[in-house]
Formats: sequence, C-alpha cells, structure tokens
Amino acid sequence: MVNTDRILTIPNIMSIVRLLCIPLFLYLLFGRDNYAGAAWLIGILGATDWIDGYIARRFNQVSSLGKILDPTADRLMFIVALIGMIVAGISPLWFFWLVLIRESVFGGVVAIATLCGMKPFDVTWWGKMATFLLMFALPGLLLGQSDFRFKLPFQIGGWLLGIPGLIISYWTAITYIPVIRKNLRDGRAERAGRVAPGVKEQTA
Repeated sequence: MVNTDRILTIPNIMSIVRLLCIPLFLYLLFGRDNYAGAAWLIGILGATDWIDGYIARRFNQVSSLGKILDPTADRLMFIVALIGMIVAGISPLWFFWLVLIRESVFGGVVAIATLCGMKPFDVTWWGKMATFLLMFALPGLLLGQSDFRFKLPFQIGGWLLGIPGLIISYWTAITYIPVIRKNLRDGRAERAGRVAPGVKEQTA
C-alpha cells in the first residue's frame, strides 16, 4: 500500500462530500421535517465510508490527508446526526444518549492523550465492526420514526444492528485503555529521546 501526499484523490473527494452533506442532513431533519430523507442521506453517506476505504486500498490512493480527513468526516457526521436526532426528540432517546456519551468521552480521551504525546494506534476489527453497526443502526431507527410506508423492517433492522453495536462499542472502549496508556508512554519516551541529544549539545 502506497501512502502519498496527494490531495485530489477519489477517497478524499468523497470525504469532502460527506462533510458538505452535513448541513443538508440538518435541513432535512429540522427545516423540512423529512425524517425519511434525512435517514436515507446518512445511510448513503455511511456506505460511502466503506466504499472510499476500499478504493483507497485497492487503487493505492491512501494519502496523508485522507488519514486525517476520512475519520474526521465520519466522526463529525456521526456526532452531528446523534445530536440532531436527540434535539429532534427521535426515539429511542436513551439509545442515542448512550452512543453519544461513549463517542464524546472516548473521543475526548484520545484527543487529550494525542496532545500529550500519544502515538497513533490502529482501530481494531471489533472497533470497526461497532462503527459499522451503529452507522447503519441510526438511519434505520430514524426511518422507523418517519412516514415511510415500509419503515417497520428498517426499524427492526436498526435495533438488530444497534444493540450489539452499542455493546461492542463500550467493550472496545475498555479494551483500548491499555493501548492508550502504552502508546502514551511510548510517545513520551520517543519525544524525550529526540530532545535529549539537543540538550546534551547545548551543555557541551
């Protein structure tokens, strides 16, 4: 797999499109009260995340920008969708609150640890699975509260994906704790190793 500094790659363009569609989601949800349209939109956007990941790996379009842009777009879209559904009073509120709390707390811990020198770590297969399940549970549950004629199967599907996704997401958050601690120690040690020679030269 080749890691490039290219900016205009297909995966990067798809990530930018996801970011630009966030206001459209909010407009459909609040401006038009179109729950079905908002649900289909985030469902399609969630699917493009897996598509652009495949394109990046298959056609050697993995880029330094993409490694930052892709997860940022995904997380922002996910958080905005959750907050929007909570503000709109979409049921089940308890489920959306639990997902939002997990994402906010875990994301905050990772952000703080990164600022403190933590080395980046790869998301586990279970972590990706939790994201996949929740990403498609949200539109299913939202569609279940719409006036869409065939909403019941999607609502059931939302629950079938959402409950295991929620459980796995909390379990993976716990398993990441030792990884975060180790990578934080390693990152600080590497940074101290780089600083040490400079300090020695100044005192020589």
